[in-house]
Amino acid sequence: MKIVICGANGQLGRALQASLGGHSVTALSRVQLDITDLENARQAINTIKPDLVINAAAFNEVDRAESDPEPAFKQNTLGPRNLALATSAIGIPLVHVSTDYVFDGNGSRPYHEFDQTGPHSVYGASKLAGERAVALHNPRHYIVRTAWLYDATSRNFPNTMIGFATRPEVRVVDDQTGSPTFVPHLAGAIARLIESDAYGTYHLAGLGGASWFELTRTLFALLGIDTPVIPVSTEEFPRPAPRPRYSVLTTVQDPQILLPPWEQGLKEFAEEKKKGTH
Repeated sequence: MKIVICGANGQLGRALQASLGGHSVTALSRVQLDITDLENARQAINTIKPDLVINAAAFNEVDRAESDPEPAFKQNTLGPRNLALATSAIGIPLVHVSTDYVFDGNGSRPYHEFDQTGPHSVYGASKLAGERAVALHNPRHYIVRTAWLYDATSRNFPNTMIGFATRPEVRVVDDQTGSPTFVPHLAGAIARLIESDAYGTYHLAGLGGASWFELTRTLFALLGIDTPVIPVSTEEFPRPAPRPRYSVLTTVQDPQILLPPWEQGLKEFAEEKKKGTH
């Protein structure tokens, strides 16, 4: 299959290139393809003529979006809409990656694909609008919701916590619970999904749920870091954008593609860090 990946330089874009080795992959950075420009998107896709496009590009500055929403909606809504128009015009599928932030986070059980959405942040609203644009303009779509992404090399929460380990103690929020997702696991799941021809919305995230505190405590134990990890409330770390208090993701879709438990992803991450290559 001939595949175009948008957002090639991000942690998911890089992992997808590794997971799709059996395909002919063209990976485009934002400089090479500005998805917020409709004509740019149409020209690139019409020139390459792929069999499928994966959109891993996104505006992920959650707090900045609250005071500066325009770039969030351009990248997270207009961009996916442009890709949906361009792919639909030549009759090919589009994979669009979304987020747990489309939910309000007030639930007490894991969210499945058909649960009611209701974002509380500008970022979440921009991602939900992007989902709707993709579904509206290209019926051959896979919308993939995921959460709490991390790999061994990028700027992300586990790597930030490792950087904080030199402090006397690390204080971490314990009242936000989600689905930590090791990016190579997600990329592998997307590679399986695109073989299904079963279009629709899918939740692909680390199996199970954890708080940021539980994630950090488990990470430090895996790495042999003895810095104390102290649980604190969200109120002790106020942020401009509200975070979902509970946004664990599960799936009821067919095919039901399950990622490994979040603990397994963290174990593989820790093993990579111990090798000293990152």
